[in-house]
Amino acid sequence: MARVCEVTGKKRVIGNNVSHSKRRTKREFVPNLKTKRFWLESENRFVTLKVSAAGMRNINKNGLEATLRTAQKKGLIDIY
Repeated sequence: MARVCEVTGKKRVIGNNVSHSKRRTKREFVPNLKTKRFWLESENRFVTLKVSAAGMRNINKNGLEATLRTAQKKGLIDIY
């Protein structure tokens, strides 16, 4: 599962480059993914996730454990 955020589920989207003459050529929009380690306090260990910038903001807002639980319910990650 390359190029998929493990928190939000964002993935690449195919679209068009539109030039001045309105000629359309295919391109892809990729999410802003980073591989980041987060400290999981309840288990005293680091968890490595591939998350987008929006996913990082989501973790800061809701907390790591709550975010991992919701991602697991959505089927984005197996176990953390």
